[in-house]
Amino acid sequence: MTLLLIIFVVTMALSGVTYMVATRKLEERDSAKVRDRLVGKMPAAPGNAQATPLFLPDSERQKSLLARLLALLNVDRTLQELIEQAGLPWAPGQVALASLAIGLLAFNIVWYMLLPFRELAFVAGPGAAFLPLLYLRWKRRRRIYAFEAQFPDSLQFIARAMRAGHAFSVSLEMLHKEFPEPLGGEFRRAFEEQNLGLPIDVALEKLAKRVPLMDTQFFVAAVVLQKRTGGNLAEILDNLSKLIRERFKLRGEIRTISAQGRMSSTVLTAIPAVVALMLYFVNRPHMMFFVDHEWGRLMAMLAVTFVVAGFLIMSRIVKIEV
Repeated sequence: MTLLLIIFVVTMALSGVTYMVATRKLEERDSAKVRDRLVGKMPAAPGNAQATPLFLPDSERQKSLLARLLALLNVDRTLQELIEQAGLPWAPGQVALASLAIGLLAFNIVWYMLLPFRELAFVAGPGAAFLPLLYLRWKRRRRIYAFEAQFPDSLQFIARAMRAGHAFSVSLEMLHKEFPEPLGGEFRRAFEEQNLGLPIDVALEKLAKRVPLMDTQFFVAAVVLQKRTGGNLAEILDNLSKLIRERFKLRGEIRTISAQGRMSSTVLTAIPAVVALMLYFVNRPHMMFFVDHEWGRLMAMLAVTFVVAGFLIMSRIVKIEV
């Protein structure tokens, strides 16, 4: 056991040192490229006596190996969108490195520390690698929910500002100063994009992409349609605000009705674990069959798989979109 612990510690230390060295080398290489480009030291192109111009857009040879791999797998844009929707100052490469590090850590812990359940390392490693993505999705869901809760008040604010004689762009500027995050930050970004020359409909479409809500799409469609055909935008925004509030009210009623189903799914999922724990203390030799015997470990893994699948199915049944 001592030897396995030493091997585990050495493996984790080597993994950490390798990760730190590789990350530092990549950062130094990218920094050197940027520094050389700024001072004009980039090599000239073949057959051209002039040096490469400064501030060229990113190319494939400027990207790190990890960025190229993410682009090759077509996941860099998806990760970037998820990070923006979560409102975190991360990069796709950082998420990928964190997933790899956490997966390796979980694999080594299960492989070296839980000897009777070594087979679970091949499940724990890939499962733990998804933890950063699950965290991003959780942050994204909370942020979008907070945005949705603030959205009806913001629509009424814009409508009142326009009735007071302000232009729509000025209303956006006032909006991001009056409302906190996340709504204030998203509308500040839309206002700054529009203020820097981007058409207002394009800036709002980017807003709808960052906040994938049906209410946001309705708002963008209403503004774009009013810009092209005319109409009373303040009245449209008031009606949209009332519609969103009615949806909130209906959603609360549905959550109240489906509370019993959610509780049932939680109880049915917890019963097998509680019964297994009780049997372990009451009849330990009987439960050790699921630890010592190969068929017992296989049965335990199948049982856990079916319980998780049942929980996901029941959660899907009681989830009703409004």
